[in-house]
Formats: sequence, C-alpha cells, structure tokens
Amino acid sequence: MRRADRLFQIVQILRRKRGPVTAAALAEELETSRRTVYRDVADLLAQRVPIRGEAGTGYVLERGFDMPPLMLTPDEIEVAVLGAQWVSHRGDAALRRAAEDLIAKIAATVPERLRVFVLEPVTGAPPPLDPAPDTLDMAEVRAAIRAGRKIALRYRDEQERESERVVWPVVVGYFESMRILVAWCELRQGFRSFRTDRVVAATFLKEPCGERPSALRARWRKTLPRAR
Repeated sequence: MRRADRLFQIVQILRRKRGPVTAAALAEELETSRRTVYRDVADLLAQRVPIRGEAGTGYVLERGFDMPPLMLTPDEIEVAVLGAQWVSHRGDAALRRAAEDLIAKIAATVPERLRVFVLEPVTGAPPPLDPAPDTLDMAEVRAAIRAGRKIALRYRDEQERESERVVWPVVVGYFESMRILVAWCELRQGFRSFRTDRVVAATFLKEPCGERPSALRARWRKTLPRAR
C-alpha cells in the first residue's frame, strides 16, 4: 500500500470506529508494522489532522474533522452501488428515486478511472420475489421515526383479525418480499413487528413518543438476540 493511501486509510479507520483504536489494531488492518503506524500518525499530526493519542488506550479522531468528499476505493464504490441496487428493487418509491440519484451522483463525482465501477459493476442485486404491496406510506413512516412521533394503526394479523394500535415507531426492516415496521406497542406494552402490507389504515399523530428516538432504538437493540 502506498504511503498516501495508508495515511488516508488511517483516518478512515479512526473515523469508522467510535472508540480508541490501538496502534496494534491499525497495524493489523493495514498489514504493516506498529513502527510504521507510529510514524504515519506523527505525519498526520504534522499535517494538523486532529488525532488524539491516549497512552495504553489508542488513537481517536476528534469530531469536526472533514476530508474531501467521495474519495472512494473501488471496493467502496461496489458496496455503494450494490446497496443502491438492492434499495432500488425493494424500497418504496421515494427510496427508489434516492437510490437512482445516488448512483448518478457517484458516477458524476468520482474520477474517470473509477467510473467503470459505477457504470459497469461486477456485482448485482436480483429483484425480489413477488414483493408484497405496501398499504402504508413509508416516507411518512420514516418522517415519524426521525421526529419521534406516534402512529395510530389499524392492523390485520395472519388470522385476519383486526386491532387498533398506537405505536412508537423504531425502524423499518426491508426483506426479500416484504417490509416490517418495528415499534413499541402501547397496547401490548412491548416491541412488536408489523408487516406493512397488513396495515389497514394509519394516522400519523403529532403526539411525541414517550422516549427520544435514539433512546428507543437503544432499548429495542437490547431485546435482540446476540450473535454467537
């Protein structure tokens, strides 16, 4: 790896991680020695990159540091294009348009030598199998999640039984042939998953949820099974 690429990658690793990163961890990912890492970090500090080193703990990139946008590697371009392809097949209308715009913006911004990775990617996402139609405005759902506002649902379960629910929306999950809304249900006093194609009617309320969106997501994550 060229030195310039290695310096850029160190910043990328530090920006990616939320906590301190040791020189040993940096050296392992970069496939180099710790001595080289120490020298590279010193060079970055000399260039006024705001890296804070903590003895015995690791390095942290201070907030507010920015680099020129879209300095992407071929692999990063493939990831972005593959993800946009997946969304363009499975997302709602607003997300499909956003996915197409994202691919166009990347193609217009990256250097000419990298454009082939956008226009002729070697990976691809297949279309979903018989996708279920949405009966819920997903753009409104995402807006409610960001704003931390409640949604009133009339929902039909797999036995065709209908119920009225007021929920605190947490996240939307996208699957091969359906979408689900994960939410805290006031009726059941717990987190529940609602298939969006089984929502009979929805009213987007102005009433705020009982928790901030970030706190609600954190509490939901604690209920998920941990990978082994």
